[in-house]
Amino acid sequence: MNIHTINGGLSVDDRGVLSFVNDFTFEGVKRFYVVENHEKGFVRAWHGHKREAKYVHCVSGSAILSAVKIDNWEKPSVDTEIHRLVISEKKPSVVYIPAGFANGFKTLEENTKIIFFSSSTLAESQGDDYRFDADYWNPWNIVPR
Repeated sequence: MNIHTINGGLSVDDRGVLSFVNDFTFEGVKRFYVVENHEKGFVRAWHGHKREAKYVHCVSGSAILSAVKIDNWEKPSVDTEIHRLVISEKKPSVVYIPAGFANGFKTLEENTKIIFFSSSTLAESQGDDYRFDADYWNPWNIVPR
């Protein structure tokens, strides 16, 4: 399976806002955690797993989320395709990152919170953990339009 986005939506009325991703089923999810950087513009990358898949949802704020398929776990190609998406509380979605990928993100706003749903237990994940420098691949620049 490839990286894909499960889109959600917002419902607004006189009581407030309801954010949802109704087509996310939590199938295969064993745990979750929430990540919040101390400042906007901070990059947390690259973290990969051979066997663990992730689902990513932006609870508040926005971020650049990127992922790369790892071709060699000891020395991955720097020329591999970079999947780059902007995730935001203003456009609810869940992004699926399959096993075999490394991922990272850069916060674009203060108080950005991202929730990761994992297909592995913490013990399983610790035995399947690969880290690369934050600038090994560099999709973090804002593209002028």
